[in-house]
Amino acid sequence: MRYPLTEEERMIQSTSREFARKDLAAVAVENNEQGVYSEEIYKKLGELGFMGMTVPEKYGGVGLSNFCLILALEEISKVCASTAVAMSVHNSLVNWAILEYGSDFLKDRYLPGLASAEMIGAYALTEPAAGSDVSALRLTAERKGDEYVLNGTKIFISTGDKAQVIAVFGRTDQENRNRGISAFIVEPDYPGFSVGKIEHKMGLRASTTVELVFEDCRVPASNLLGEEGMGMQIALAVLDGGRVGIAAQSVGIAQAALDEAVTFARERKQFGKRIIDFQAIKLKISEIAMAIEASRLLMYRAAKLKDAGENMTKEAAMAKLFASRTANQASYDSMQIHGGVGYTTEFKVERLFRDARAMEIYEGTSEIQHLVISKKVVEEYERMLPE
Repeated sequence: MRYPLTEEERMIQSTSREFARKDLAAVAVENNEQGVYSEEIYKKLGELGFMGMTVPEKYGGVGLSNFCLILALEEISKVCASTAVAMSVHNSLVNWAILEYGSDFLKDRYLPGLASAEMIGAYALTEPAAGSDVSALRLTAERKGDEYVLNGTKIFISTGDKAQVIAVFGRTDQENRNRGISAFIVEPDYPGFSVGKIEHKMGLRASTTVELVFEDCRVPASNLLGEEGMGMQIALAVLDGGRVGIAAQSVGIAQAALDEAVTFARERKQFGKRIIDFQAIKLKISEIAMAIEASRLLMYRAAKLKDAGENMTKEAAMAKLFASRTANQASYDSMQIHGGVGYTTEFKVERLFRDARAMEIYEGTSEIQHLVISKKVVEEYERMLPE
């Protein structure tokens, strides 16, 4: 895609692409087959600055834009979406939450380690009874002196068993549904914290997904993010950025699916000619390519708005919804172009097909994105139109 990138942005894109093709590609297949989380890969990402991309230099990061982050995430996701998941959560959710809402104490304590990948970040919001409805969460956080005592369970937490820094949301006020939620930074060695069930997933197998259990888990009061009662505000704001990260993952998957489809179709012959010369195949390829271009532009717009400090809730939801849908359709069509062999593990498209499915589910289902978009659109019309 031809898009006017700065010299710095082109450098980030080429560096992440080279890392993905040389270092990541060498282990991606095996790691996904075996469900292995590669600490060595994240160490290398830390050395390259990719785990602290938007963290200011004063905290050990490289101080780049969110736009640079999504450029890198797309390239990583083309090769291994599992790695992109952990990288996105780490940057978009954890680093940003601490930067935006953390005290100077929290920034000094955690950001240097997160930026270098000496610490891995996880984001614990979802519960058995609270998925799309964040306000329904039940994990309690009771203030006792200089500590908060957390009790409850979080589920579907990416890299939750590998993280040293976990953003956890709990209820500090049982009476107030929306303003009774607060956010905390939890370390895994705090008393009362444990890792529960490890999920066995359809895709994204090189990214662990686990249950986290809090049984009278004692967290220093100084580890409160923002103020008491700000948890819902923090969660929604952080998820806006996370959804742009998922859009980048989705675009990466979709682009990889197109690359695989074109490569295969140019080589595969049927009825005496390459299948890429058949009109039916050309139509599929053109539809995939067009959807990828549109997804990428939506993603770029949302990232640019975030960098400008503007509200981008609607744009982030649009990017996430459209790009995740594109990833699923592109991987489906690519598998169809491959025919029977695409259904085997011998070809990459099978993994892309499985990985793509999660894009429409986590960090807000497609149905939730529709609600977010429609709510914002109606609000815009009500501001413009007379009563």
